[in-house]
Amino acid sequence: MLGFTDRQWFALAVICYGVGAAYSVLLWRRGFRRDDWTLYSLLATGAILHTVAMLQRGFSIDRCPINNLFEATMFIAWTIVAAFLLLGMWRRLRFLGVMVSPLLFALGVFGLFPLLDERGPRPAFVHGWESLHAALVLLAYGAFGLSAVAALMYLSQEHNLKFDKTRAVLALLPPIQRLERVTSGLVIAGFALLTLGLAVGTWWLHQERGTFLVSDPKLIWSVAVWIAYGALLGLHDRLRTVGRRFAWSVIGVFVFVLLTFWGTNLPSAIHNP
Repeated sequence: MLGFTDRQWFALAVICYGVGAAYSVLLWRRGFRRDDWTLYSLLATGAILHTVAMLQRGFSIDRCPINNLFEATMFIAWTIVAAFLLLGMWRRLRFLGVMVSPLLFALGVFGLFPLLDERGPRPAFVHGWESLHAALVLLAYGAFGLSAVAALMYLSQEHNLKFDKTRAVLALLPPIQRLERVTSGLVIAGFALLTLGLAVGTWWLHQERGTFLVSDPKLIWSVAVWIAYGALLGLHDRLRTVGRRFAWSVIGVFVFVLLTFWGTNLPSAIHNP
């Protein structure tokens, strides 16, 4: 396809995300005083290039491209940008891109490190349970990432309402109540996807190894993440509101996921047979 490799297509997407991240600084300085399609268009262009990269990688290996850390990073970033483009169709949610673009750029730069794209023997595609499990779990992490972005926007708007009411009124940021609903809704969606993904993974493990439980660092980590987000939803349901504590907790748990996802994947015998 135009002579580019999948990594080169992805690198072009990362460049678009980087330009979007730089442009986001201008939007912050302007105080979000106008409805600007430029950032949305930059991320949409990056998403198209990103999709081409994933399709080319998938067709080259005849399976869902989620088999090493480069592909997993690429997939998570794709779910985040795809969800943003959907939410960005609503004008008041379009400025989530200000937080999304730096996250996408950081994930993209990290994913392009050569050591992450190690290819072992070409795996046999026996059934789709393994791919379905991985896709659902990575979609969940994408939803959690976007929930962290919405939580950051919530904290920013709350700060403006407390200390700079004029800026908060004039800005085109979403109302704080809408950001509350978006944050909690994305956490719920991510938790549902993660629950389904873990259930499918457990079934696949039983089919392959005849057991539902194994002592594996990635499995233990995944259950810990599931418990953490379940506790967040329990807190939200109890308080009936998002609030600063919930927003910071959403951000904190996702930062934990980002910092530990790749480290727990490496020693996993299941994910690195």
